[in-house]
Amino acid sequence: MSRKVDHPVTEEQVRTALKRVKFPGLSRDIVSFGFVKSISVGVRNDITVTLQVTTRDPAVPAQIQRDVKAVLVALDGVGSVNVNLMATQQSSQPSPAAAAGGLPQPVRIAGVKYIIAIGSGKGGVGKSTIAVNLACALSRLGHAVGLMDADVYGPSVPKMLGAVERPNMANNKLEPVEKFGLKLMSMALLMDADAAVIWRGPMIAKVIQEFSHAVNWGKLDVLLVDLPPGTGDAQISLAQTLVIDGGIIVTTPQDVALEVARRGITMLEKVNVKILGIIENMSYYVCPHCGQRDDVFGHGGAKREAERLEVPFLGELPLNTEIRAAGDRGEPIVVAAPDSEAARAFRKCAEAVWTQLEKH
Repeated sequence: MSRKVDHPVTEEQVRTALKRVKFPGLSRDIVSFGFVKSISVGVRNDITVTLQVTTRDPAVPAQIQRDVKAVLVALDGVGSVNVNLMATQQSSQPSPAAAAGGLPQPVRIAGVKYIIAIGSGKGGVGKSTIAVNLACALSRLGHAVGLMDADVYGPSVPKMLGAVERPNMANNKLEPVEKFGLKLMSMALLMDADAAVIWRGPMIAKVIQEFSHAVNWGKLDVLLVDLPPGTGDAQISLAQTLVIDGGIIVTTPQDVALEVARRGITMLEKVNVKILGIIENMSYYVCPHCGQRDDVFGHGGAKREAERLEVPFLGELPLNTEIRAAGDRGEPIVVAAPDSEAARAFRKCAEAVWTQLEKH
């Protein structure tokens, strides 16, 4: 005879409790990720939960299983708890050298024709703004474009695109968010708005691997990767994870920025990434009232540097209030004002980038 239960536990209570279990390293829960496949509550409040998790980190499934059991055991009146977890390893099909224990070998993403890394030697030069508008400009030129926000410490790309929805899971992969015709993936879409990312190098490498191989990018002409500023873990991890078809360095005209940009170019070359060229941001300012031009940070430095290093100069972009304001509104200038001088400058850069890609 079954024991009578004074406080029956409902499936909804179980699901609510599971929402407190976060995917390790992220602020998003396992329910919203779609990892919970079934919930069963028996007559004695015996709970059976089935989970399916895809990850490249072998420690993640065990951690999730422990966390799930902990929150369910704490429910009032619960009987036994059984957690069935199916973990699948996301494979990137490493080369024989990697399988034999050698250095990681970069691979391509199926369906993606070109991958471009966008970097800068220092912060504050407008790299992410350029990445977003360049992606929009390439899309408006008729290309299928994806944008990977690998700037894990300061993921600002979703803000500039007005993207707030969470990615879904399908066929054990994350589905990128779509905005203005772009496919987008960013840490900002997986974390709470005010969450701070406090990670060491190995975690950065894992994020780049997950964004590369655990995201369903589909068929793309080009995937732009917005790197964090500097020459550290993210840049090295990207070069070890993916075959990069070219790198773009963003700088401003002033000498101090150009010195750091040189280090960025050297870093990309050392990890065998072909330099597609240099873009000079904040190249000039035109007064909206009198029309007078002012070279606030100097002018032409990036072009001279490109000539000295024998790499293409991809174009110059103005210091423009509306570029900043459009990004803050979540509607990039290329989308918000496609006929503006700034939008035309971005399109010119996009055309130069595509020319270099096709050439190499």
